[in-house]
Amino acid sequence: MQQGAGYEGATGAPPPAAPMTKVEISISARKLADKDVTSHSDPVCIVYYQNPAQNTQHELGRTEKITDSLNPQWVTKIELDYRFEERQVLQFHVFDWDVNQREVEAQDKLGWTEVTLAEIMASGGAQLSRTLNKGGGGIILIAGEEMANSKEVVTLSLSGSGLDKKDMFGKSDPFLIISRAAGSNNHYSAVHRTEYLRKTLNPVWKPIVIPARLLCGGDDERSLKIECFDWDSDGTHDFIGECFTTLQQLKSGSSKSFALINPKKKAKKSSYKDSGSLLVNACKVHIEPSFLDYIKGGTQMHFTVAVDFTASNGDPKQPGSLHYWDPNVDNQYASAIRAIGSIIQDYDSDKQFPALGFGGRVPPEFKVSHEFFLNGRTDSPYCAGVQGILDAYRYSLSHVGLYGPTNFSPVINHVAQFARSLTDGKNYFVLLIITDGIITDLPATQQALVQASALPMSVIIIGVGSEDFSAMEQLDGDDRRLSYNGQYAVRDIVQFVEMRRHVVSGSTASSLQSQAELARNVLRELPGQLTAYMRAFGHTPPSAGPAGGAAVGGAGDIWQ
Repeated sequence: MQQGAGYEGATGAPPPAAPMTKVEISISARKLADKDVTSHSDPVCIVYYQNPAQNTQHELGRTEKITDSLNPQWVTKIELDYRFEERQVLQFHVFDWDVNQREVEAQDKLGWTEVTLAEIMASGGAQLSRTLNKGGGGIILIAGEEMANSKEVVTLSLSGSGLDKKDMFGKSDPFLIISRAAGSNNHYSAVHRTEYLRKTLNPVWKPIVIPARLLCGGDDERSLKIECFDWDSDGTHDFIGECFTTLQQLKSGSSKSFALINPKKKAKKSSYKDSGSLLVNACKVHIEPSFLDYIKGGTQMHFTVAVDFTASNGDPKQPGSLHYWDPNVDNQYASAIRAIGSIIQDYDSDKQFPALGFGGRVPPEFKVSHEFFLNGRTDSPYCAGVQGILDAYRYSLSHVGLYGPTNFSPVINHVAQFARSLTDGKNYFVLLIITDGIITDLPATQQALVQASALPMSVIIIGVGSEDFSAMEQLDGDDRRLSYNGQYAVRDIVQFVEMRRHVVSGSTASSLQSQAELARNVLRELPGQLTAYMRAFGHTPPSAGPAGGAAVGGAGDIWQ
């Protein structure tokens, strides 16, 4: 039924749509419990949505980890739809995060609280304060704001001059926190934190690239606060000074230098002038096309699957194997293929997908291969749609011998070869690797990913089974920039997710719910990775092709 079909009011018009808008949640905390013995806690906040009707809970998002802090100001915002007609219950859970453990259950909980989105939005932009339950106390501060639709992106080049010396035996290790005014009571919400620079009073930070909607909510006149700190390894960062400005002032170029003021020092000493200067070397604003702008313009996404055929998966003929094929219930490999492929396929015009395997012994010689075609052919890896991939996967299960080791670099380089030949902004490649084991060619994989970070491609890794996948943190660049032999990745192209976090046993409906949640978590970084590539290499959305934007040709024209 089409929207509005089957119902007309007295005027013959369809009923008005329920009010909905995009909002973003800003989070900070005070006086958290200290769970670490030799340092302070490393807090992360995870936000969950409670669905009382279905008695379910799913993760909306999580902040970055802040090392050694009991008073964190997280810059990551949580975005969600605000619906006036619904009671939207949110839970905020704060953890002391151990980077050696991926599972949420393995982290030390610092406390949690529950609040409705309506309560947050009714605060008028001011911070809503709640005491955390359990975990030793602490206070969480939450603010909500409607998101602006601005596509402006701001690039700031900032440096410091003559900063105060804070270290006893050195200079200072300065970094900046940029915050925007939010609500009343002089409340500011952190939106960006720079890197810290070692032993300098005249720092030059790397350029800051930030959407205007995040920097100032799309309001050029909104007050911005820039604070400068001296970084300390124990988290007790020394305050150097602060200044205030607006995006309008930064864009106009009316002031290139701001005095950094420490209010406490100014109140104590009548002779106090400042604690150094913040220099604005450049402020550029441009319109950044969105993911949909590229898709509407005809950018094609090409989806490739790579499946782990190592012996650690277990004999496919045995029910305990991760590769066991039950015609009535998808195994974890099939479930992952179906979940991700069903979404990606809608962005590929010909829906012909290469499907590869690695770590298996391939007939007729049964030699070990790390990039064989799942369909058993030697001339073409293509499968028609998601069902074609599943059919090819089932074919290989009955013909390929499981062996090893678990090498990722061959399939990454395989896809990179084609991405390297199509860097005009009209094509983007997505490689899905599904594996049950620890990588045995980690250095080669790191090298392949660093090289691929300059290409139009992303790599999704899904871990199945119960293996300890903590080593995968080295590949997912969320916390630390990926590097190999001193060369850093141009951008983050890897997303890693553990399948067991999304598996719900039971009915078919439960299985579909698991697949939907898996797809959301796996694919949420992909639009940003695509636009980051386009921005980094100066690609604007291509002109729309025929039939409303689908580019001519597809994967079948590329892999020949």
